[in-house]
Amino acid sequence: MSGILKGIKVLEMGHVVAMPAAGAILSDWGADVIKVEPLTGDMARGIGVPVTAEEIAHAEKVYGNIGPYFQNLNRGKQSIALNLKTLEGQKAFYKLVEWADIFMSNYETATLFKLAADYEHLKKVKPAIVYGILTGYGTAGPDKDERGYDYAAAWARSGLMYMTGEPNGVPPPQRGGMMDRVAGSNIVGGLLAALIHKNMTGEGQKVEFSLYHTGVWAGAEDIQWTLAGVEQSKHDRSRAANPIWNNYKAKDNRWFWLANLQPDLSWSGFCKAIGRPKLETDPRFCSILTRRQNCEQLIKIIDDEMIKKTGEEWELIFRQHNVIFGKVLSPKEVINDPQAIANDFFVPLHHPKAPNFKVVMTPVKFVENPAEVIKPAPEIGQDTEMILLNLGYTWTDISNLHEKGIIL
Repeated sequence: MSGILKGIKVLEMGHVVAMPAAGAILSDWGADVIKVEPLTGDMARGIGVPVTAEEIAHAEKVYGNIGPYFQNLNRGKQSIALNLKTLEGQKAFYKLVEWADIFMSNYETATLFKLAADYEHLKKVKPAIVYGILTGYGTAGPDKDERGYDYAAAWARSGLMYMTGEPNGVPPPQRGGMMDRVAGSNIVGGLLAALIHKNMTGEGQKVEFSLYHTGVWAGAEDIQWTLAGVEQSKHDRSRAANPIWNNYKAKDNRWFWLANLQPDLSWSGFCKAIGRPKLETDPRFCSILTRRQNCEQLIKIIDDEMIKKTGEEWELIFRQHNVIFGKVLSPKEVINDPQAIANDFFVPLHHPKAPNFKVVMTPVKFVENPAEVIKPAPEIGQDTEMILLNLGYTWTDISNLHEKGIIL
């Protein structure tokens, strides 16, 4: 059965994480995605690349030599390497624009203009093009030309970094590319909405995204309360207003997050779960208000009870008493989690040199038209010749482009 986006043609001029992540999602969903790279390749190709002879041998065997980081973001795509600083390179690029339904890039706006790949140029080539651009901080305002990876624009500046971690602690970093991948999902939604509009009206569209706005949207709960004039504070586990919405450690150092958002409804079962049924009617804790007022005492009691049993024991007990919880897992535990495996979170890459290598699957499940990772990430310019042949170039034309340094 074909992917749900079969027949959709996407031209991605992306680098590092956010835009390539969006391209990977579209590819998994069945779109034809061609990645336009400079002759030096996407800068992310250098992340995690093996260096020593031992590392190279391991990489070739385990994940096919192209690093896992790049594989996960660029699986399923074709790659054409073009020198867009030349007229002949631009000519080939414009043929690709004519082919495409969607063009998407996270290059700096000034760079896109210099390469004649900005919206004004491309809509002259194809008026109905859906054009997506991701910037650090948006296309207006004093910082519109500032560069910003997701750590800077989406994590630090958005308020997320400030609000994360314990009070008076060092502002914590995010994990690599975390907000970039959030942005990638937003990009997919926006571009497909614009494509629906184009298919109904025939009109192209420029769609703008920014990492800064992505971060503000991700942290919209705190931002919205602040807009309403209610100052927000960090989560302090020792003074959590709702003590059964908090984190606790078991005997074997397994941490849990208790996620009981309706504490009055959960209170009776929770008291039984920790073996302290009398707490239910204890005047210090018998309502949401009194638990808030006496939260430090209650958290100390819960801490003392949690440390008496192992994580495995608490899992069984919490389920018996309908306590909502989440285990704090390491990445190694996640990839071996039966629940993740049962729901196909990790799928084969289909790499001829690394048959057992898997990648993280797109987190959307189309039941009738399942998404699929169709092939590994391409080498730099791996598909250049075939793409150019499909655009009408001859082998003589391609040879001349090679000689002039316009393609690899």
